[in-house]
Amino acid sequence: MDLSNLKPAEGATKNCKRIGRGQGSGRGGTSTRGHKGAKSRSGYSRKIGFEGGQMPLYRRLPKFGFKNINRVEYVGINLDTLSNLAEKKNVTDITLETLKQYGLISSNCRVKILGRGELGVKINVSANAFSSSAKTAIENKGGIATII
Repeated sequence: MDLSNLKPAEGATKNCKRIGRGQGSGRGGTSTRGHKGAKSRSGYSRKIGFEGGQMPLYRRLPKFGFKNINRVEYVGINLDTLSNLAEKKNVTDITLETLKQYGLISSNCRVKILGRGELGVKINVSANAFSSSAKTAIENKGGIATII
């Protein structure tokens, strides 16, 4: 046995329908498309969401809301998370690279430090934004809050 005499199993393949090749073929005339109507014409393609003439779902539902293309998304990280990181890993300077290294953010994230929890140690934090309570809490412990 070699590649030259391989063939599919018996009954595994069928001959294709030769449509529109004359009346003698049994599939001439309307070529299995039925009589008249848009579906019988060449070049027909149904619009996405078409429901047979019924008002489509996307037009029945009301429009609402809008998407602000200028919105800036931040990942919020609270003070208690930073405090745990500083105590367990002995970190005093927290930057975006530090947060990435310990799996708190993914790459290309903007970070906002939020004020939940309390700081146990003095830390220097650099992030994209700070809430006012977080900034005062960091500075009260003697740390520095730097906006990137």
